Amino acid sequence: MPALVLLGAQWGDEGKGKATDLLGGSVDYVVRYQGGNNAGHTVVVGDQKYALHLLPSGILSPGCVPVIGNGVVVDPSVLLSELSGLNERGVDTSRLLLSGNAHLITPYHTEVDKVTERFLGKRKIGTTGRGIGPAYADKINRVGIRVQDLFDESILTQKVEAALDFKNQVLAKLYNRRAVRTEQIVEELLGYADELRGYVADTTLILNNAVDEGKVVLFEGGQGTLLDVDHGTYPFVTSSNPTAGGACTGAGVGPTKISRVIGILKAYTTRVGAGPFPTELLDADGESLREIGGERGVTTGRDRRCGWFDAVIARYATRVNGLTDFFLTKLDVLTGWERIPVCVGYEIEGRRTDELPFSQSDFHHAKPVYEFLPGWSEDITKAKSFSDLPKNAQGYVKALEEMSGAPISAIGVGPGRDETIQINPFL
Repeated sequence: MPALVLLGAQWGDEGKGKATDLLGGSVDYVVRYQGGNNAGHTVVVGDQKYALHLLPSGILSPGCVPVIGNGVVVDPSVLLSELSGLNERGVDTSRLLLSGNAHLITPYHTEVDKVTERFLGKRKIGTTGRGIGPAYADKINRVGIRVQDLFDESILTQKVEAALDFKNQVLAKLYNRRAVRTEQIVEELLGYADELRGYVADTTLILNNAVDEGKVVLFEGGQGTLLDVDHGTYPFVTSSNPTAGGACTGAGVGPTKISRVIGILKAYTTRVGAGPFPTELLDADGESLREIGGERGVTTGRDRRCGWFDAVIARYATRVNGLTDFFLTKLDVLTGWERIPVCVGYEIEGRRTDELPFSQSDFHHAKPVYEFLPGWSEDITKAKSFSDLPKNAQGYVKALEEMSGAPISAIGVGPGRDETIQINPFL
């Protein structure tokens, strides 16, 4: 059963777009199964760079069907803008399929998101302010608006009224904001209906039929394992499940149909937003990683926090996702360091642990225990096979593989589409 899940094994921004795009020529469907336009992928094709925020990376591969699954929350204005931008650059977007069960992000979701984050002050989570969390909250509270509701004005009006009954009380009485008018929201949402209608489909049925027919389906997570609402560094997480189990609920395909789970690992570690980060570097090394690696958010434009590779997190990702393979990205960024620290465990109040702490308090106080591996100075961006890498770079990869608990089957040695070493083909 050629159904694969591809997800981030750290805090996101590991290079999932490059990995998905690498597989795109051999994949029939690429499915985004969670998150919204709070995530972003950068894909380099030749001399062209594409920043994708909501669309699956497979949209850049001719013949591949990109799918936005039911687990995604969709801002219709962002989706249509992104489609328009790609069309202007000559990319065919007509193959896109959008689940009718996906929930919509409305203007009142973004308003609530922004005012809530400001209200929290020092306790803020570090959200992108794009309405993702409030949209998922409405979904769980059963007052959400789905894509299919755009095509029935009566149902849409009833649902918007129900959602605003409470939200307007909060906006007016707690945040001193003007109430949102139902008519205004309904009119705006109905304005998207005709443009979106041609993309909407029963994606669960289509995807299950595709797997049963032996077609290759790739499920693409939007953020990383440590941002999962259940398995991440709560509360500094996203509002959905980017872990492998989220692919099943977010696309409507059962777990027995998943054949391979690929985790994307950066050769060092980054994260965006607030929350614990044991290996974070607040020195010249951290700034060098940020500058050489171009570590600024595709969607937010925020500088990413940078640190050394954390094998504890990698092992945790292997465990909670059932990873079968790793794709190691940005190895080239580490070129030039004489010694490269790797976090192999944590010290917490004088105790050593090699596993991710169960307690949030312990993780906040975790100090990295480092081993130092010899670095390399040779340019590796032209390497086509593992043997082309300098011996110290080979040693670094082998050490990370042993520490992380799953084989490294591909290595990114540069930002380009063709700057990748494949050790074990994913298909």
